[in-house]
Amino acid sequence: MKYYIIAGEASGDLHGSNLIRGLKQSEHNCEIRCWGGDLMQEAGGTLVRHYKDTAIMGFLEVVQNLNKILNNIAFCKEDILEWQPDIVILIDYPGFNFRIAKFAHNKGFKVFYYIAPKIWAWKESRGKQLKRYVDRLFIIFPFEIDYFKKKWNIDAIYRGNPLLDSIDNYPFINESKEDFCKRSGLVPDRFIALLAGSRKGEIAYLLPRMLDVIKRYPGYKFLLAIAPSVQPEFYTSIIDKYNVKNPAGKIAVGKDMFILEGKTYSVLKHSEAAIISSGTASLEAAIIGIPQVVCYGSSEITYQIAKHLVKLHYISLANLILDKQIFIELIQHTCTPKLISKELYMLLNDKFYVEKMKKDYAEVRRVLGGGGASKAVAEAIIEEYSGLAKSHIV
Repeated sequence: MKYYIIAGEASGDLHGSNLIRGLKQSEHNCEIRCWGGDLMQEAGGTLVRHYKDTAIMGFLEVVQNLNKILNNIAFCKEDILEWQPDIVILIDYPGFNFRIAKFAHNKGFKVFYYIAPKIWAWKESRGKQLKRYVDRLFIIFPFEIDYFKKKWNIDAIYRGNPLLDSIDNYPFINESKEDFCKRSGLVPDRFIALLAGSRKGEIAYLLPRMLDVIKRYPGYKFLLAIAPSVQPEFYTSIIDKYNVKNPAGKIAVGKDMFILEGKTYSVLKHSEAAIISSGTASLEAAIIGIPQVVCYGSSEITYQIAKHLVKLHYISLANLILDKQIFIELIQHTCTPKLISKELYMLLNDKFYVEKMKKDYAEVRRVLGGGGASKAVAEAIIEEYSGLAKSHIV
């Protein structure tokens, strides 16, 4: 069969790559055309557009890039029509993918949504579009089963969370700290992980605040794990600006902080604590088991709009999965160097606090289920398509 898969950011590229591998294991001769990134291309998909050219986050940012977004949508529609896939598979990225879902459905293509958009958090009215334009919905959080059934009468399909596979299959997951340091050009030390996000807007907001924490902890080395969607030069430009504004407390890359690319899981595993942007990375940290404080921030306009639209008690996936505060979330105006430093002190010094957090992490992993999610989803996609084809013939 022919699959057209659309992912619009780094996390979607990761999940998309695992799905492609699962599809190719289940159906060796399948053809896959995709929007995504390096991982999806390496897994065997023919890459049409890279998410680095399409990923845009924030209300203000969307308005500023509207022409680019519309041009990408138009190109995608034309490409689907020309290639004529059996199934269009949409991975999260709702602003773009809902438009493609409507188009593909109206043109007679089967539309499957993998990793449901978080309509339970905001823009709940999109559930109407899911019912109308999507043939099958595949989810990665068990609490979504009841939500989609009770609210929208959609029988969502859950086959586990693919992050478990990504982490368990990471080639260096069992690597010693000494080997990690040798591979990364580091001297073994007490490390703290910094993950400032995967989009330039959030990085520009969070990284200066994270840098301000570094000088408060001279006994540690900070490891900045950079996102694959952002060039290292963007991070260094922010660090340079910070140093100009803080000449007495400059941050020396290679002394106080080290910038590491493509080693996020290793950074999380071998650090004593982590300061992390909200999003997929926070759930990855919970699965790996590192104590964390989550930070969120954006332009004031974007924040104020989101504040009135988002209706959740928590913004982090692990907290949402257990519906409790496993770790602290510092959002916008509470996301200050002082409060980040205060929470980091707890993570590094309060053993009881950390033990409780790790017990909750174990429960998160239990709730998510075992491994093998990507292959299970691929098999379910093939099975569901076969069922739809048979019912159409009948």
